[in-house]
Amino acid sequence: MRIIVTGSVAYDYLMSFPGQFKEHILPDKMQVLSVSFLVNSMKKERGGTAPNIAYNLALLGERPEIVATVGEDFSDYRHWLEAHGIETGGIEVIPGDWTASCFINTDQDNNQITAFYPGAMSHAHKLTFALRGLNADDLVIIAPNDPAAMLQYAEECGRLGIPYLYDPSMQAPRMTGPELAAGFKAARVFTGNDYEFGMIAEKMGIAEAALQALIPVCVVTKGEAGATIHAEGDTWEIPPAHAETVVNPTGAGDAFRAGLVKGMAAGLAWPICGRIAAVAAVYAIEHVGTQQHQYTGAEFVTRYRANFGDDPDVAALFVP
Repeated sequence: MRIIVTGSVAYDYLMSFPGQFKEHILPDKMQVLSVSFLVNSMKKERGGTAPNIAYNLALLGERPEIVATVGEDFSDYRHWLEAHGIETGGIEVIPGDWTASCFINTDQDNNQITAFYPGAMSHAHKLTFALRGLNADDLVIIAPNDPAAMLQYAEECGRLGIPYLYDPSMQAPRMTGPELAAGFKAARVFTGNDYEFGMIAEKMGIAEAALQALIPVCVVTKGEAGATIHAEGDTWEIPPAHAETVVNPTGAGDAFRAGLVKGMAAGLAWPICGRIAAVAAVYAIEHVGTQQHQYTGAEFVTRYRANFGDDPDVAALFVP
């Protein structure tokens, strides 16, 4: 299985606010909202949904391929990805533009306020899968990206018979009900958190149960409550893995998606896929930055065992 990862490629500016956002927002003044948060730290990190997912897939032993558009400032980032086992031949540089940038402010309760500048990502809709030799044995991950690109990728995958995982997540607020419905039309898997799932159902004008029924596999994450997987007529509750420390939640969702896809690529049962995803996610939240964590296959198995017990399929997958 070739795994193609699409989505934003960005530089993340991670900021930490030493308080609670809710203490500085007046509900009766929302119509004239004007607020500034003085942060006590900021770090520039490599980020974007596509590289984040790809980085975690590489840690898990896969060789993912990124298809995306970037700016002229991408050279060092490309070398970093290639050094970590990620194929970058599908990444196109847009002359005269900057790589997208994401500004994420996190408070003491791990609530986040995010601003995103798309930059070169606005050209992502110009890319195509038609000449990449993909087939029904491969998987395309359609992660948050330029909305026009997400629509095009979903339509093209459906027309070419390429399975895809659809995850509009942070772009859902920008997308209309018909646009979201077009993304779901031929999707094999949906992933997103419970809030996003409810928002998408509301935008599409259907109940959450009806939305769930549209997709063969529906994976809804619930933060500290774990995740729920609906697939093949069954439902599995996936408990969260234990984090040794919570440093920053940014990137946990991308790590979860990577873990899920790793299990799918190995043909494992859905509950095992979900537990692999849960373990992958906690590594991300234990570090500042979405690509700073590392582990070996043996270390991953040890972490899995500590959370979910022995599983010979997982042991065989990560420790040949």
